[in-house]
Amino acid sequence: MPTNVLVTGGAGYIGSVLVPHLLRAGYAVHVLDNFRFDQTSLTDCCLDANFRVTRGDCREEHTLMRALRDADVIIPLAAVVGAPACDRDPTASVTTNFDAIKLLLSLRSSAQRVIFPNTNSGYGIGAKEAFCTEDSPLRPISLYGRTKVEAERAVLDAGNAVTFRLATVFGLSPRMRLDLLVNDFVYRAVTDRALVVFEGHAKRNFVHVRDVARAFLHALEQFETMQGRAYNVGLSDANLSKLELCAAIKRHLPGFAYVEAPVGEDPDKRDYVVSNARIEATGFRPQVSLNDGIRELIKGIAILRNNKFSNA
Repeated sequence: MPTNVLVTGGAGYIGSVLVPHLLRAGYAVHVLDNFRFDQTSLTDCCLDANFRVTRGDCREEHTLMRALRDADVIIPLAAVVGAPACDRDPTASVTTNFDAIKLLLSLRSSAQRVIFPNTNSGYGIGAKEAFCTEDSPLRPISLYGRTKVEAERAVLDAGNAVTFRLATVFGLSPRMRLDLLVNDFVYRAVTDRALVVFEGHAKRNFVHVRDVARAFLHALEQFETMQGRAYNVGLSDANLSKLELCAAIKRHLPGFAYVEAPVGEDPDKRDYVVSNARIEATGFRPQVSLNDGIRELIKGIAILRNNKFSNA
């Protein structure tokens, strides 16, 4: 019998890439999602006998209890993602990002494994030129960051778990998001050919959505040696400022013009560089470079329109 994986929020940006990866790798996958964006990103999976889907809310105890019944591994992707989305609906953010995780932990058996995605935005504002490691203090500066950090702490305290602190994700997904930093900047470079950058010095780490899916598969295969710890997941050669990101995009789109705003500010004050050495020591390496992702996005934006593909 294949290993049964429950993915909450499995029809979202990451889940819509992860679920087909899991099915191709031979796992049986049960997706629990409320389909709040009317997405159809998993329709190609429906012919697979190892795929099941439940329309429901991960915050409802009865719904979650039934979904957990035969799960060997739980990947709780369901979340209100990003600082702007969380600020718009703080109640939904807390109940989905933290309370639903506490509920899940109270309902699962101790034998059921959890692989939980946190965000490396929990590092907040890092020390200048010092890499944030998994032992660095977590100082989230947004409601989104705080709810995810608190949920990660609960998951690790509960045991039999691995957590990922994901870099800012980029790249094409069947449930696309164009409000993520790289995706947004490339979209503006293609459509507007110009961009005004706020807080241009602020640095982030980045990772392609397909490599995030690969990281989950890696943790499934290496769970015994990885369990009990948090792992940064990102491109070690992509700790870039916003201005450096613009310069990388301009190399692909020479007509793109950008300027740093002399006044004003970005409400997102995150600024840090991240070490991914811990997960690399387990044998995991991202395969999609930032340049590969920019090229992919330039082609994909010919298909997309921003009024639909956004959380913000």
